[in-house]
Amino acid sequence: MKKLTSLLLVLCLALSLAACGGTASSSAPAPASSGSTKTESGKTPALDTGATLEVDIWDNNQLAGLREIADAWTAKTGVKVNINVISWVEYWTLLEAGASGGKMPDVFWMHINEAQKYMRADKLLNLNDYIAGDDAIDLANYYEGIVNIYNYDGKQYALPKDHDTIALLYNKSIFDKYKVDYPNDTWSWDDYAAAAKKITEAGKADKIYGTAMNTNDGQDGWYNLIYGWGGKLISDDNKTSGMDDPKTIEAMTWLAEELIPSMPAQNVMADTDPDLLYMSGLVGMMLQGSWMVNTFYTAENAKDYAWAQIPYNDLNKNGKCDAGERVSMYNGLGWAASADTEHPKEAYSLISAFCSKEGQQKQSELGVTMAAYKGCSDAFVSSFKGMDISPFLTVEKEGTLIQHPASRYTTAWEGNFTTGFVKAWQHPETMADVCREMAVMMNEVLASE
Repeated sequence: MKKLTSLLLVLCLALSLAACGGTASSSAPAPASSGSTKTESGKTPALDTGATLEVDIWDNNQLAGLREIADAWTAKTGVKVNINVISWVEYWTLLEAGASGGKMPDVFWMHINEAQKYMRADKLLNLNDYIAGDDAIDLANYYEGIVNIYNYDGKQYALPKDHDTIALLYNKSIFDKYKVDYPNDTWSWDDYAAAAKKITEAGKADKIYGTAMNTNDGQDGWYNLIYGWGGKLISDDNKTSGMDDPKTIEAMTWLAEELIPSMPAQNVMADTDPDLLYMSGLVGMMLQGSWMVNTFYTAENAKDYAWAQIPYNDLNKNGKCDAGERVSMYNGLGWAASADTEHPKEAYSLISAFCSKEGQQKQSELGVTMAAYKGCSDAFVSSFKGMDISPFLTVEKEGTLIQHPASRYTTAWEGNFTTGFVKAWQHPETMADVCREMAVMMNEVLASE
C-alpha cells in the first residue's frame, strides 16, 4: 500500500521536532502558582509583573469565560495575558511551525490527538516540579483518564482543562411538524433510526432529513456506535486496528443500512457541516458533544432545541437499557506550556489558575465547558437557563464512558477515515469492505509508531 500523504506529514513533523532540540529539563525552575505555591521560606515566589503571556485557543465560544478567569489572575499577579483564538486547522499548523524552529505560544491547549508527538519531542514544559510545589493542584482530584493523556514517561506535560460527553440534540419544531415523538432517555438506537426514517419520509418535499453524521464525526458520531456494539477502533495496546473487528463492522453496517439513508448526501455534508445543516432547520436530530452547547444555546432558534441522553444498543433485546449498553465517548483538553517559554513560572501560575478547583468551578459557572476537576460540573448544567443539558452528566452516572482512543499518530489514521469512508457514505453497501480497507491503512500507521 502506498504511503499516505498525511502520514508522511506527521512523520516529517516528528522528525523535525526531534531535530530542533530545545528539550525540556526534568528539573523545572522554581514553581509559582496563583498564590498557593510556597517556597522553602513560606513566601509565594515573585512573578515578573512586566511579563505578558501569549495564550492560544481554538474555540471562540470559550473566550469570554476564560478571559474573565485570566483577568482575575492578572489582577492578583500583575502579569498580562493575551488570549488568541485561532481556527482549528490553523492552530495546529502554527503550533507545528513554532515547534519546528519558530516560536510557540507561552500557554496553549493540547489535544489527545496531538499530545504524544509534542510530549515525545520534549516541546512541552515538564510540570512535575511545579505540581509538587503547588498546594492548589492534586492530580487525584481530576478524571484519571484525562490526567494520563498528558503524562509521558512519568512526566506531566499538561493539566486537565475539561472533560466532555455526548448527547442527542433534537429540533422540537421538526418533530412537531411531522408528528414524531420527541427523543427520550428510553430510546435505543433502533428507536433513533425509526424516528430519523419517519422525519426523512415525511419531510421529503421540504428537503428535511432525520439526522446527519459525516465521515469526520468521530467522537461526536460513529465512534459511539462502534463501542456501543462492542467493537473497537484500536487494540488496548495501540498495536493493531479494530476497524476489521466483527463487532465494529456490524456497527458500521448498521449505520450504513439504518442511518445513512436518513441523512443528506455525503457531498452535501462535506460542503455544509452537519451543525450548520441542523441550525438551518434541515436536520431533525444529531449527536453532539458538550463542548458545543453554547453554540446551540446562542443560536437563533435555540428555543426549539432540546437534549436527551445518547441512545443505547439493546444488545440482549430485552427492551430496556442494561449496564454497558449506553455508551458515550469522552475526552478532555489539557493546558500546556512551551518548553522554551521565557516565562515558565508565570505560565504555570496561569495554568494552575485555570485548573485549580476555584478556576474549574468558575469555568463551569460561566458555561465555558464541563470541568476536569471532579464534582465541579453541576454548575455547567445550571448555567444555561431555559435549556436542560443534564443528559451530558446523566450519562456519566447511568452509562458507560469510553475514552477517545489515540496513538502517537492519531491525526494520520483519523484524517484518512474522513476521506476513506466517503465511498461507504455514498455507497452504503460497501461499508464492510471499506472498514477492512481502513484497518489495513490504520495498521500501516500504527506499525510506524
